[in-house]
Amino acid sequence: MVTMILFVYAMIINMIAVVTMKVDKHQAKKSQWRVPEKRLFFLALFGGAMGIYIGMKRYRHKTKHVTFTIGIPTIIILQIALILFFIVT
Repeated sequence: MVTMILFVYAMIINMIAVVTMKVDKHQAKKSQWRVPEKRLFFLALFGGAMGIYIGMKRYRHKTKHVTFTIGIPTIIILQIALILFFIVT
């Protein structure tokens, strides 16, 4: 049961992350209000790192920002390590 809840949470947070990246890219093209980078990292830290990464690649957004090109993959690696740690113990 807990596994299913975590899976659903991960799917939802990552879908939100991808959509947020799409919206931010759209807003950037139109020179309008933008999604704060803090919010993007918040989504990444709370389980949406893969969604942010997919959004970066799919929409070619934030790909020149070192904080994103290094930070998001680092968060993904740490999250995978954390998952593996809990599986093993």
